[in-house]
Amino acid sequence: MDDVADAVGVSRATVSNAYNRPDQLSAQLREEVLRAAKRIGYAGPNPTARSLATSRTGAIAVLLDTNLSTAFSDPALSVTLDALTTVVDPEGHALLLLPGDGESGGPRAERILTAQADIAVAYSLADGAPALNAVRDRGMPLVVIDQPHIRGSARIGVADRAGAAAAARHLVELGHRRIGIFSAQCLSAPRGGELSVAEAGNSRFHDNRERMAGYLETLAEAGIPAADVPIWEASGLSVEGALPSAFGLLDRHPRPTALLCMSDLLALAAISAARHLGLSVPGDLSVVGFDDVPPARWSEPPLTTVRQDLAAKGRAAGELVLSLLRGEKLPAPAEIPAELVVRDSTAPA
Repeated sequence: MDDVADAVGVSRATVSNAYNRPDQLSAQLREEVLRAAKRIGYAGPNPTARSLATSRTGAIAVLLDTNLSTAFSDPALSVTLDALTTVVDPEGHALLLLPGDGESGGPRAERILTAQADIAVAYSLADGAPALNAVRDRGMPLVVIDQPHIRGSARIGVADRAGAAAAARHLVELGHRRIGIFSAQCLSAPRGGELSVAEAGNSRFHDNRERMAGYLETLAEAGIPAADVPIWEASGLSVEGALPSAFGLLDRHPRPTALLCMSDLLALAAISAARHLGLSVPGDLSVVGFDDVPPARWSEPPLTTVRQDLAAKGRAAGELVLSLLRGEKLPAPAEIPAELVVRDSTAPA
């Protein structure tokens, strides 16, 4: 910086402003500084030195509950994180993705303790994930997207129970009585397969429990007791990983005439399994998803689903990140609404 300042005949502070506060210089002076820097071989302020001086890294640790290949196959995650990035990127912040270990419902705790980040964003982690204790031990600010519910964190979620109730009500109004539930992973042992109502209610994921309650309460109000509702847990989060459980659910006798699926990917797996079994959707089987990710609109048939505004949720999470980094007061937890979107994958029983 001193060499550049001498070459241009300005102060060291002016060189710094050319990179960090360009609005403080005229366009002509800034261009002159940058030309001199390029000629001398100076690439700009060193990020490591800057972080030592400011005690800020500019990184946001995003805690995931799965490995990256599984996470990147989830359109809901992609839409949400893309929207979050549009908010924080202009402020100079970048995302540091920390994948889950597949067992504890989040990244390894020691990974959190060594991560160079200013704030943590927990994306749909399991209750009691050790990574969250590590965040607390470091005293890092925490933003939660969906789950878990943690006192002292900022959270943005969705009205899971109300959305699930709308999906169940739709099938009841179509005259369906044999309705199955295709559950997202609960971190049960062993993974996948049929669940009792009690086992489903003990899921380590808050949104699973809320959606399950919305389904079962609405069906019970229609005279369909929980004991008559088969519940199967997906053995994976992707369409391919969920197929074995989808086949198991559709192999029951009597077979369900309709399925309530806790995500669109599970619904797409159910449609694929039905097609392999020679079943027509919606002629033989009605299917309802949850999320309204882009593939839901392109599926064959287009998927009836519960829509949550994933982009709005991501933007809200980004605003929470910036608010906490500015040291502002912790806001109350917020929820975005959920609404049923009826397409062609459901029909009268």
